[in-house]
Amino acid sequence: MSTGLNIKKEGALDLVSLGALVHRLDPGIIPFRKATECRIHVSGGEFNVAANLSDCFRMNTGIVSAMVDYPIGELIAERVRAMGVKPFYKRFAHNGVNGPNMATVYSDQGLGVRAPVVFYNRCNEAAAQLKPGDFDWQMVFAGGVRWFHSGGIFASLSETTGQLIIDGMKAAKAAGAVTSFDLNFREKLWNIWGGQQKAVEVIAKIVENVDILIGNEEDLQKGLGIPGPEVAAKSKLDPSVFFAMIDAVVKKHPQIKGVATTLREVHSTNSHSWSAVAWLNGKTYIAPTCELNVHDRVGGGDGFAAGFIYGLLSGEAEEDAVKLGWAHGALLTTFPGDTTMASLEQVKAFAKGGSARIQR
Repeated sequence: MSTGLNIKKEGALDLVSLGALVHRLDPGIIPFRKATECRIHVSGGEFNVAANLSDCFRMNTGIVSAMVDYPIGELIAERVRAMGVKPFYKRFAHNGVNGPNMATVYSDQGLGVRAPVVFYNRCNEAAAQLKPGDFDWQMVFAGGVRWFHSGGIFASLSETTGQLIIDGMKAAKAAGAVTSFDLNFREKLWNIWGGQQKAVEVIAKIVENVDILIGNEEDLQKGLGIPGPEVAAKSKLDPSVFFAMIDAVVKKHPQIKGVATTLREVHSTNSHSWSAVAWLNGKTYIAPTCELNVHDRVGGGDGFAAGFIYGLLSGEAEEDAVKLGWAHGALLTTFPGDTTMASLEQVKAFAKGGSARIQR
C-alpha cells in the first residue's frame, strides 16, 4: 500500500474510539409531535465505528466513554456488550433527579418529501464532563492498539472534551497507532458555546495529531475554517469540489495522509444517490454511484468510515478500501438504527458489484 500510513500488523485492539455514548429515540415515520411509541437505538458517532468494525468486520475494538449508573446507562452498556466492543468507562453516579445523564437524541425518519428531523437533550451530559486525566491510556493500550478514532461530535460537547481527544491521540501515537478524526460538524452543538469560530480553534489543535480525516466539503469548510468554492450549483456527487479543497487542507495540516468522505444526492427522504471518495498520500479514489432505497439514513457516514478503516487495517488496496466503506455505508441505510446489521460477506459482495437478487 502507498498510503504513507505505518499500520501495525497486530495488537490486542484493532481500533479504540473515544466519544459519547447516546441513546436515540426513533418513532419511525411518525413525527415526534404525534408519536405514541419509539424504538431505542444505542449510538454515538465514535461508538458506531467501533461497533461496526466489531460486529460486521470481526475486529477487536474498544470504546472509551462516560457511563452513568442508572437504568439508561445499563441499557446502553448492554448494547455495547452485544456489539462485542470492549468498554473503558469513567463512571458517574446519577442523583435520581437531574443527572448526570446519558444524552438523548430524538429523530423521526421522515418520508418522501418530508425530511428527517434530529434534535437533542444533552442536559447535564456525563460525556461532556470528561477531561484529561480521566483515563489511564497506558492501561487502555496495554496489549497494543492499531488505530485510534474520535470525532467532532465529542469535541463539540465542552471545553474539556477536545483536550481529552488530544491526550488520547498523543498516547495512541506513542503506542504506534494510526489516528483518525471524523469532523462531523454539528452546528447546533457548537453554537451552544462559541459557534464556528470556537470549532475551528478546537479542531485545529486536534488535527495536528491526526493521520486520516473524514469529512465532506462542508465539514472541511466549517470545521477546519478552509474557504471552499460555492457548491450550491454543483451535483452533490461531483467529487471535484471535495478534491479542490485537499491542497488547502494539506497546506494547513501537512501531516495529514488521507481525507475521505461519502457523496450523497438526496432526491427524497427515501431515495438517495450514493458514492464515496478519498485522497490518500497524493492519489485520488472514487467509488461507484448506486441508488439507495433508504430505510434509516442515520449512521451511514459512520458505516462508510468503518468499512474504509477496515480496508486499510486489512491491507486492502486503497481503491478497495474506499469501495468497502461505500458498500457498508450503503447497506447500513437499509437497516433500522445507527449500527450495522450487515455481514462481512454482504459487504464484500456489494463492493464487488453484487445485486439485490434473492439468495437461495
